[in-house]
Amino acid sequence: MAPHDPASPRELSGKVALVTGGARNIGRAIACALGAGGADVMVSALHAHADVEETVREIVATGSRGASHIADVTDPDAAAALVAATLARFGRLDILVNNAAIRPEQPFGDMSFAEWRHVLAVILDGAFLCARACVPHLARSGDGSIVNIGGESGHRGAAGRAHVVAAKAGLAGFTKALALDLAPQRITVNCVVPGRIDTVRAAPANPGQHVPRRAVPPIGRLGRPEEVAAMVRMLCGPGGRYVTGQSIHVNGGAYLP
Repeated sequence: MAPHDPASPRELSGKVALVTGGARNIGRAIACALGAGGADVMVSALHAHADVEETVREIVATGSRGASHIADVTDPDAAAALVAATLARFGRLDILVNNAAIRPEQPFGDMSFAEWRHVLAVILDGAFLCARACVPHLARSGDGSIVNIGGESGHRGAAGRAHVVAAKAGLAGFTKALALDLAPQRITVNCVVPGRIDTVRAAPANPGQHVPRRAVPPIGRLGRPEEVAAMVRMLCGPGGRYVTGQSIHVNGGAYLP
């Protein structure tokens, strides 16, 4: 396949992307940005609901094809079935975005092993299982991309979220290791790390337990999901083919590694 022009408004034409956790917020913005770039997009979520289908409608509105598949990415068989469904629908796979995540809050002294394992399973095991199922197909692309969606807490730390911090930090390490393993197959692997992004989230199970920092980032505002998505799109396109193994922070200067 001839390289696409990085300046083209449809620079991802002919490519197929799989986005986990794509029902809303950053996941939806990523799926739609890839669709706007010309990629056909499979959106995965844990449960079937209106948000998933709204994401698909927005992808289709960009002029690309969209579809959804419900899968538990912590289940090896479900992850493999998700990839198989993407291939059955679109015939190929070029891009994987591991966005599925949960961010519960629990003081470490009250945290059960089951709670610890569940968070690591969604964030870290899910990324492993999806990547493992996707790699043979990404290798056939010749320009495959994996983008893991990290978290600022994985670099800065956060009280009451030992499981989330550990999982997100592990995702950054996984990115580096996978980038080296997959470079011979021309698959780039990067981690995009959102800072404080203006998203809609469910109310915490224990209100008041976690008090977020109120400081505004140096740039003077919260980020938008579309700004995270723009970085993902760049990394998956022709302009990102020499970038791999990196954790790229999109945070308005809130954290400077």
